[in-house]
Amino acid sequence: MTDGDEQPPGRTADSDEPRPTVDAADKASTADTSATDVSAGPDRADASTADVSAAETSAADDRSADASAADVSAAADASADDTRAENAATAAAVDTIAPAPAPAPAPAPASAPDAASLPYPVPLAQPDPARTRTVRQRRRWLLWTALGLALGLVAGAVPGVLLRESAPDAAGRPAAKDDPGTAAQRRLGERMLALLDRQAVALVGADRAGFLAVAEPAARPALSRRYAALRALRVTVWRPAADGVPEAVEGRPGEWRQTVTVGYCFVVPDCAPSTVELGARWRLAGEEPRLTALEPSEADPAGVRPWQANDLAVTVGKRVVVATTPAQRRRLPGLLAQAETAARAADRYAIGGRPPDRYLVYYAGKGEWQRWYGGGRPKWTAGYAVGVGGGRHDVVLNAQIVTPAGLDDLLRHELTHAASLPDRGYADRADWWLVEGLAEYAGADGQPVHRYDGLTEVRNLVRGGWSGRLDEVAPADDASDDRVGGAYGVGYLAVRHLVDRYGEQRMLDFYRAVVHQGRTPEQAADEVFGDTWSMLHDDCVAYVRAVVG
Repeated sequence: MTDGDEQPPGRTADSDEPRPTVDAADKASTADTSATDVSAGPDRADASTADVSAAETSAADDRSADASAADVSAAADASADDTRAENAATAAAVDTIAPAPAPAPAPAPASAPDAASLPYPVPLAQPDPARTRTVRQRRRWLLWTALGLALGLVAGAVPGVLLRESAPDAAGRPAAKDDPGTAAQRRLGERMLALLDRQAVALVGADRAGFLAVAEPAARPALSRRYAALRALRVTVWRPAADGVPEAVEGRPGEWRQTVTVGYCFVVPDCAPSTVELGARWRLAGEEPRLTALEPSEADPAGVRPWQANDLAVTVGKRVVVATTPAQRRRLPGLLAQAETAARAADRYAIGGRPPDRYLVYYAGKGEWQRWYGGGRPKWTAGYAVGVGGGRHDVVLNAQIVTPAGLDDLLRHELTHAASLPDRGYADRADWWLVEGLAEYAGADGQPVHRYDGLTEVRNLVRGGWSGRLDEVAPADDASDDRVGGAYGVGYLAVRHLVDRYGEQRMLDFYRAVVHQGRTPEQAADEVFGDTWSMLHDDCVAYVRAVVG
């Protein structure tokens, strides 16, 4: 299955008064990593005001070893202090900055991507000599899968994604997936899981000392940073479940490793949890397991989540959570305001009338862009959306490419994917025009068709040998910029024609039948529109040709 994820490199300003570029703002923010920002409470309707809270790491947790008795005593004292500090920080409304974990080893060079991991590049617009207004750069949308499993699609097919179901809660954990192991392994796994449960209660309850108490002293600095990042994102649910019995680490007596799946929620306490796989490492102290590391799991196809990798500054609005690194945190108020506006537009395209409880947007600097969710995106990519389970898609923006003028369109497009895509993505490459066409339609935000920036590319595609079939318009992974821009424009115009003819709601019903329910366009057109798809398809293509001449 596939996720629709898009990336525009940005646009030049349409207005007479040019706006500063993102790079300039980011350079200014990099110099100051300690200033605080005024914020509003999380439920305020004014989405343009940032809501941020402080999270700090105790210097005492950087000690490499402590006696067990001293640890317990210090933990009790730290718990009270941390709770008071967190409450005071929230009242003071300062930036939420979660310190970064220790640098991870550099990843091995990526092998050549397969059909399940290739993005679709999209072009920069070429100026139209006939236009008298300033021409904005053509958005480049990327269709990217971060949780991909190859589906054996033809060369150049859209990437595939398959998401696991949400992790079960503590009352209904599954048995081990494979070999149940020995009775001793099972008992050890139960003790480890009980400690992770205790840690989860402490995390959600803002008990930092309790969160660290299950770990060896040497592991506490990294865990402190993990705690701070999750608290900054307002974690409300953290439910670990064992994926199997623990395994002894070869050549290291007394050390064990265990894969766990965690269901988690941010901000909303009763969400359908997203999921992440973690690698827990333990050392036996007598009969008692002690946590030595909680690492990203190599088995998690989504790659490293931002809260696993970096310091985070976080702001929470009514519909959107925006997070970035401390160096970029001055961008947060403006990003939140634009994202809140985009969320209101994207909510209109939620299938079944149930938009996401919160949209989560990460703003990535250069280093973060290369690491978050596996990195490896093309250098021109401005953003993407990635499914994380629980019906949720995280959005990541590239600070190096996005310009203020292009941000609104990009956010509307990406958040529309987050609102409209099924949890497991979509399976059929032939539906690409519909998935991307809806997101392009949302990104256009009701502007007249003649102002759509991709019309030149559509014209070139129509005149350049396109077969005239919507189910064949998806670009190959090695397509030219012009070809890709034309494909997105064809999708936009086809969806626009369906909206003009039947209205938005019936078009969304058609989208739901095809993308969510797996109906063929022939079946969906008959059920939703009462017309044959062959006739509608030809009408859509005729409309495309008529618009571009």
